Amino acid sequence: MVQKIFQTNAELKDWLSEQNSAIIFIPTMGGLHPGHQYLIEKAKERKTKTNQIIIVSIFVNPLQFGKDEDFKKYPRNISKDAELAFNAGADAIWAPDYFEVFPEGENSHFKIQVPQTLHNQLCGAQRPGHFDGVATVIIRLIRIIRPKKLILGEKDWQQLIIIRNLFQALSIPVKIESYSTQRDKSGFAYSSRNSYLSDSERLNAQSLPSALKEAKTEFDKKKVINLTKIASILKENNLKIEYLKVVDPFSLKETENINKLCLLAAAVKCGSTRLIDHTFLMQRQPIIAIDGPAGAGKSTVTKAFAKKLGFIYLDTGAMYRAVTWLIISNSIDPSDQSEIKNILKDSKLEFKNSGFVEQKIFINNIDVTEKIRSPQVTSMVSEIAKQQYVRDLLTKQQQFIGDDGGLVAEGRDIGTAVFPDADVKIFLTASPTERAKRRALDLKKRGYEFSSIKDLEQDIKERDKKDSERKIAPLKKAQDAIELVTDGMNIEDVLEELIDIFRSKIPEEVWPTPNPLDNL
Repeated sequence: MVQKIFQTNAELKDWLSEQNSAIIFIPTMGGLHPGHQYLIEKAKERKTKTNQIIIVSIFVNPLQFGKDEDFKKYPRNISKDAELAFNAGADAIWAPDYFEVFPEGENSHFKIQVPQTLHNQLCGAQRPGHFDGVATVIIRLIRIIRPKKLILGEKDWQQLIIIRNLFQALSIPVKIESYSTQRDKSGFAYSSRNSYLSDSERLNAQSLPSALKEAKTEFDKKKVINLTKIASILKENNLKIEYLKVVDPFSLKETENINKLCLLAAAVKCGSTRLIDHTFLMQRQPIIAIDGPAGAGKSTVTKAFAKKLGFIYLDTGAMYRAVTWLIISNSIDPSDQSEIKNILKDSKLEFKNSGFVEQKIFINNIDVTEKIRSPQVTSMVSEIAKQQYVRDLLTKQQQFIGDDGGLVAEGRDIGTAVFPDADVKIFLTASPTERAKRRALDLKKRGYEFSSIKDLEQDIKERDKKDSERKIAPLKKAQDAIELVTDGMNIEDVLEELIDIFRSKIPEEVWPTPNPLDNL
C-alpha cells in the first residue's frame, strides 16, 4: 500500500472509499516521538485482518489550550512526524487544518462538556475547559474518520478515562485500546513538550520519574506511600508541584484504599514547561471474576482466556461438583450435614496443570474431571453448594489460591462473595434456549443421554431459580460487573470481548511481562 498524507477531508474520504477497509485510528497533535511510535507499532501488531488500515491524525487542537498556554509554539513539523509515523507502520496521515475539522468555526458546532466529577480532578483542576476541548475534538475527528478502533496512550491517563466514559455515555461503537507510557533509557517519559526543556531543566525534571519509581519500589515492599517525601525531592530539584496524589484510576478521586489498583499521579512545572507523570500501584497481580448461570459457556472460554493472559484458571464450579461427586459416591444423604462435614474435613481437593486447557481436578487423589460432568452430579450440585459449611470451606480454598492474583476464576458468586475486590468482574450469560443447545452438545460429546432440548431448557430454568433464590451465596450479578450476553457468539467472539473488557480495566503497565496479549 502506498503511504499517503491527506490535508482535506474530501481527499481522505475519496481514498478511504477505494480501500473498503476498517480503520484503526491514532489521534495526535503532532510533535511525534517514540511514545507515538509505540502506539503505531502496537496498532500494526493488533491488526486482525488484512483489510484494516492505520490512520494517524495530526491536528493541534486550539480548544484544549488555555489563554496563556503554548498553542502557538507547540511543536509542528509535518515532514518529521510523517517519517516517524510511516516508519512505525502507519498507512496514512491525516493533517487537516482548523476549518476541515470545524467548518465555519468552532461556534458553529456542538461542544462537549465533561462532567465536573471527572474534569475537576488532577490536570482538569488546573486547566479549566481543557478536557471539554479534548472531548469535543475527538468527537469531531471520529465523526469524520469513522474508525472501528481507537488507539490511545496511557500517559495522558485522565484524558483516556474521560474519552472512555464519553464513548460509553454516548454509545459510540468504537473500541478503545490503550498502551503504556514509553520512556527513554533514563526513565523519562516521552512527551512532545520535552523539547522545551533546557539541559539543566531536563536534569531537574528527571527527579519526577525517579521519585515515582522509588515510591513504587517502596510500595511493592509493603511500605506506605510517603507523599511528603516525594514532594520534598521534587522541590529540591526546583520543580513546582501542581498536584501529587494517590487516586482511584477510574473515578480519579483521592483514595486511601490501597488494596485495589491505585494511581500515583503528579504534575509539575519545570521552568515554564508543564510535565505530568504517574505510576500504578498494585499489591498483587490482577484477579478476574467471571460469574454466570450454568451452561453459559464460562468454563470453555475462561480456560482459553486464562491461557491467553498467562494466568491461573480457577474453575470453582468444578470444585463444588467434585465435592458433590464425593458425597454421591459415598451414598451420603445430601441433607445430612454432619456426615458431609466428616467426609470433607480431611478431603484433599486439587487442580493439576492449572492454567492450561488440559486442567484436571482430583479429590483424594482420584481424577474426577469427567465424572463430575454427569447428569447425576449436575442435578445435585445446587443442593450441595448452598450449604454453609461447604460454601465456607471452598471459599477459603479459593481465596487462598488467589492470594497473589494472576487469576481468572469462574463460578456463580466469585465477584460477590469469593473475590469482591476483583479488578475485573464479568457476568457471562446466555438465554436458556441457547444454554440448552450447548448443554445437549456437551452431553452428546461425553456420551450421556438426555430426553430433549426442551427438557434441558426447563431444567436450566429451574436451576437458575434455585441458584438465584438460595439464601447462601445466591447467583447474582455483582453491582460493578460487566454483563456479556453470548447468544450467537462463538468462542473466539467471546474471547475477544473478554480481552476488550480486560484492557479497559487493567493498564498495560501492570500486565505481566512479556505482555501476554501481544500475540492475540
